Amino acid sequence: MNPAGLPVKKYMSPTPQTIGREAPLATAKEIMAGLAIRHLPVIQGEKVVGVLSDRDIQVLEFLAKDHAEALRVDDAMTRDVYVAAPETPLQEVVAAMAAGKFGSTVVVEAGKVRGIFTTIDALRALADLLGRKP
Repeated sequence: MNPAGLPVKKYMSPTPQTIGREAPLATAKEIMAGLAIRHLPVIQGEKVVGVLSDRDIQVLEFLAKDHAEALRVDDAMTRDVYVAAPETPLQEVVAAMAAGKFGSTVVVEAGKVRGIFTTIDALRALADLLGRKP
């Protein structure tokens, strides 16, 4: 099989932790630190409405300074989310991530979050593909 045609599900991190948009930002920060992750899909019901990154948190906490305890996930999340189906070819996903400067892709199937594909996952895929024998 052509490696570029491999589905993103082969390299995504399955069943990622998600968080609601109204959750306290401090809760998101604790979850991310506890799981050693840098991205959290943000949901409302089961629908993806954003992605929260560790960088989003750092920027907003710096700007909010004295009011950080009142911040919600919705205040910091990125609303421009790249979403792909599990069967989307890896080449298509990484090209879209590069073009849009997305740090992650939320993988959704039947309206539910099934995985997340981050730049770290892309590097793992690259290492795997470069290590293949012709």
